[in-house]
Amino acid sequence: MNMNLEQARHNMTELQVRGWEVLDTRVLDVLGQVHREDFVPAAYRNLAFADMALPLGHGEEMMRPVVEGRLLQALRLTGQEDVLEIGTGSGFMTACLATLARRVASVDMHASFIEDAGKRLAAAGIDNIELVHAEAVHEYRPGGVFDVVVVTGAVAAVPDRFLRWLKAGGRMFVVRGRSPAMEAVLLHHEGEGRYREESLFETDLPYLTHAQPETRFAL
Repeated sequence: MNMNLEQARHNMTELQVRGWEVLDTRVLDVLGQVHREDFVPAAYRNLAFADMALPLGHGEEMMRPVVEGRLLQALRLTGQEDVLEIGTGSGFMTACLATLARRVASVDMHASFIEDAGKRLAAAGIDNIELVHAEAVHEYRPGGVFDVVVVTGAVAAVPDRFLRWLKAGGRMFVVRGRSPAMEAVLLHHEGEGRYREESLFETDLPYLTHAQPETRFAL
């Protein structure tokens, strides 16, 4: 065991993530259990536990550990949920969700992300997942609805079709608004098309492809 690696992992969970009001022991445990360094692009492996977003390619980023922790804590997963993740990225969040939930379907429009995440997840022994290569904002059509939907890229506004993928009683994590002042929210589906918003924190993420705000022209 590399003690420097384990110390860095401990510092990430205990100093960074816990320090940002993530107190759920299951979330802290999973962030310590899933080896983040194995999901980071090789060029950034030495920054796996740094308090920063890491480039993944295609203009996408791996979220800061503190954002990942707050996201997971907000979902309050019990192990019984079917989860849809929109934006597979490196597969790290997929691994965390799969460890905390019953099943995860994860969709990404970049074939290389799906291929690489599949290898990483298999190496980690995580198999309660389904990886789907598809564009989510306009094209993807899941075969059912989910207890939880997690959107890992920002949207200017939440697409209506995303809301239709959420079961009554379910919840959706999404970051919305205009960069750099975006808001992370949890949307609770209360049934019959009613959604209650829970504001979580402010952050800034790259937009999902096709979910950017419309360009404003000034005269």
